[in-house]
Amino acid sequence: MPRLRQVPRSEAAASVLPVYDLLFGADRCPVEEPGTITGTPGDWWTVFALVPAVFEHACQGILLYRSPERLLDPVLRELAQTRTGWTRQSRFVFSQHCKSCRTVGISEEKIAAIPNWSATDLFTPTERAVLAYTDALTLENGRVSDGVFEALHLHLSDEEILELTYITALYEAHAIMSKALRVEFDADPDPISEIPSPGEYQGFLVGPNDTPPE
Repeated sequence: MPRLRQVPRSEAAASVLPVYDLLFGADRCPVEEPGTITGTPGDWWTVFALVPAVFEHACQGILLYRSPERLLDPVLRELAQTRTGWTRQSRFVFSQHCKSCRTVGISEEKIAAIPNWSATDLFTPTERAVLAYTDALTLENGRVSDGVFEALHLHLSDEEILELTYITALYEAHAIMSKALRVEFDADPDPISEIPSPGEYQGFLVGPNDTPPE
């Protein structure tokens, strides 16, 4: 379950309702009857609807990257977005963009190799440069080496690099927010926790005066 309240249809702003209709079906309350046409629970939308201006801004970001006016090849865009889901450990972003990879013609073999792209020869030099740049953005917090940037610049124009940077950073933000708010496929509790010891064992220090357990 999400950590924040969801907005039912009866409380949704006028600007939110058309999106609810598109994703959940006309006149259906997505809180009472969850589930989008894409197969997700849909609570990303119902939580973001708490602040209509944020909801609208997020929708504009989606429209921006899908616009036919973009110069960046959709294949490169989706490779970067899917890799971002993986590196930022967002099951929601990774899963959704694996599906988007298929819509732009990326093969199943390549999709399966995105988590270990650097150890395969499936990707073109352009795709490898994009994936390396994506890793620098998401794993190195934007610390892109000159070598990676120069490799990217061999294949993409300044305008394409700006689009790639903006879209990738946008989806890094989506991945982080989804995990923090526990929405969609990122709703699981944090998997890192202490595993109980057997019996009454409480741990010990190894030192000259310590007696290890038998």
